[in-house]
Amino acid sequence: MKNLIKSITFIILTIIILGACFTLCACGSDRIVVYTNAFFAPFEYYDGTDIVGVDVEIMNLVGKKLNKKVTIKNVDFGVIIDEVASGKLCDCGAAGITVTQSRLEKVNFSIPYYTSVQYVIFEQGDFTTLTADDGNEYVLWSELAGKKIGTQLDTTGDVYVDIEINGDGDYVGELAGTGAESIQYDNAQLAVQALVNGKNVDAVVIDQMPAIYLAKNYPNLRCVALYYDNEMATTEEYAIAVNKSQNKLLDAINEVLTELLVKDENGESEIDRLIAKHFGINDDKSN
Repeated sequence: MKNLIKSITFIILTIIILGACFTLCACGSDRIVVYTNAFFAPFEYYDGTDIVGVDVEIMNLVGKKLNKKVTIKNVDFGVIIDEVASGKLCDCGAAGITVTQSRLEKVNFSIPYYTSVQYVIFEQGDFTTLTADDGNEYVLWSELAGKKIGTQLDTTGDVYVDIEINGDGDYVGELAGTGAESIQYDNAQLAVQALVNGKNVDAVVIDQMPAIYLAKNYPNLRCVALYYDNEMATTEEYAIAVNKSQNKLLDAINEVLTELLVKDENGESEIDRLIAKHFGINDDKSN
């Protein structure tokens, strides 16, 4: 019996030690492990079997600054914040992540590096488009009344659609009581494919750049901003999520972003050029 107990104890200790080693290896001092969701072009997407994009280039520059190897891992978008907060398997998340109060309670964020708005993708002629005072075309949220709306699970677009359908506290959503329905997908590409194939989706709500990137592959699709009125769009800021214990990493990310955000004499930053670069890559591919 004593030998059996010793054997069981040895096995348990071995498992604990191996688990600890795995954790240390996952986030070792010689590398930065970055979680992303590689279906959010131009910020992250697959080029063959490689994950590339604006966020990948940013993190590679951070790796050079710290003299560390950068490992990019594709995961479901919805797990990124919790995994970064845990710090067991990754150090940070770079996935076109919008800064929100609920996320700030779990992780630290870098300085913002891109301001986005929510866009709606739809079949030509399905919605009435208007022109804002700034000259941009838009669709009112009220146009989505009674529609089946595709979203990417756990993104801010998903949150906005849910609030407009179900309300939030005292706020009664623009789509409340209209029969509008949210159809969630693992990524925006799947939602757009459902729209194109006429499968249970009337429109897709997603961030600006991914919307433009995806819609440009289909001549029968349009995408414009979503507005509440002539002057009010749904704006949000992207930043990189960092584990709260990784202060040195956060400082390095902020230093890199500060350099990339400097505008030249033409009013363009290196971030602008990275977006343009990745917007032009793989025009003939569906990512």
